[in-house]
Amino acid sequence: MLNNELCILAQSKFKLNLIYSLGIYLASLILKVIALFNTKIKLGVIGRRQVFKVLKAKISNNDKTLWFHCASLGEYEQGLPVFTNLRTQYPKHKIVLSFFSPSGYEIKKNAPFADVVVYLPLDTKNNAKRFLNVVHPELTVFVKYEIWPNFLNELKRRQLRAILISATFRENQSFFKWYGKHTKEALFAFEHIFTQNESSKLLLQNIEYKSVTVSGDTRFDRVSNQLNQDNTIDFIKDFKASDLCVVVGSSWEEDEKFLVEYINNHLKVGVKFIIAPHNIKPTQIQSLKNSIEKKCVLFSEKEGKLISNYQILILDTIGLLTKVYNYADIAYIGGAMGTTGLHNTLEAAVFGVPIIIGKNHDKFPEAQEMIDNEGLISVNNQQELNTALNNFVDNENKRAIFGKNNRDYIKNNEGAVIQILNFLRR
Repeated sequence: MLNNELCILAQSKFKLNLIYSLGIYLASLILKVIALFNTKIKLGVIGRRQVFKVLKAKISNNDKTLWFHCASLGEYEQGLPVFTNLRTQYPKHKIVLSFFSPSGYEIKKNAPFADVVVYLPLDTKNNAKRFLNVVHPELTVFVKYEIWPNFLNELKRRQLRAILISATFRENQSFFKWYGKHTKEALFAFEHIFTQNESSKLLLQNIEYKSVTVSGDTRFDRVSNQLNQDNTIDFIKDFKASDLCVVVGSSWEEDEKFLVEYINNHLKVGVKFIIAPHNIKPTQIQSLKNSIEKKCVLFSEKEGKLISNYQILILDTIGLLTKVYNYADIAYIGGAMGTTGLHNTLEAAVFGVPIIIGKNHDKFPEAQEMIDNEGLISVNNQQELNTALNNFVDNENKRAIFGKNNRDYIKNNEGAVIQILNFLRR
């Protein structure tokens, strides 16, 4: 009887593995087709072809290594405070940093703490074995929700240490469904999982995963570190002068439609806007500038101009936003007016700035916490945006209260990094 049950389980596992493998194979074919028409996907397809060549050129059999993996840029920012601390603790190890998405790899392929930055090969058993044969990491750190069964199961088979940090789980994910056995098993490759919240911990415990700690989100530690840096930007200081300043972070077209209407028809004298669009393609930037009726200047054309004479500044560049929030009296964070995903609200909150966002923030628990904490306002339409902006512009006391609530929220949620590092020191 026992042999029959074991045989049935083995057959079931084989079928699940086969279905997953076929899915990965089909995904690889689809990506190659899409790459013919999509530049971003093409970067990933080409980049993955070079992975093993790059790894073999930079890592020898005698090297000791650590492997950090992120899906994209957001997960990189979450993992960064842990990565940099581990870089200090393991100065003689080579650091391998991998990304799944071109959005992360292309921006951070020269990450200063890493010795090698590559795309993660597609999750086949053969790729997992080849990758780990070359990298042979002493420790692996995955961030948030990157669960690749073949890579993780191969790590487990080789008895290599792996942890998952800043993890979030939802009840509707496959790990917690009857059909998710293959992905659920992969979770048990992690020696420990650090979750952002209690509900994620409970979901893991319901599937008998016990080695879990609620440490919170490492992004709080990441943004707190920003206060220890020099956040001075001279041209932003000159632009703001003595006026009130609204900083718009990572806006999309859905956000900009409402913001432009406010700027053109309701913006008061003595209030300036700095807009950092998510899309900085020249055609998109020019279209945004042309839609604004107030005196407007681009970052790329500011040289030789008296920038304080302009009321709107558009940042058609990247890499400045986290410091620009230092000059904000009010922040609007983009992404939630549409469905592209809310940008990082914590980067503004750490500077004690009141925040406005759009309506679609259900997948971002920190947004709801900041709403409940009276540091952030979510708006649904043009009228609500106009009201929220005007209330903050006209009421210095309200700005101060919301800003303090945000600053305290960041402070009260720090500490995830030290918990993770203390665990690894055991």
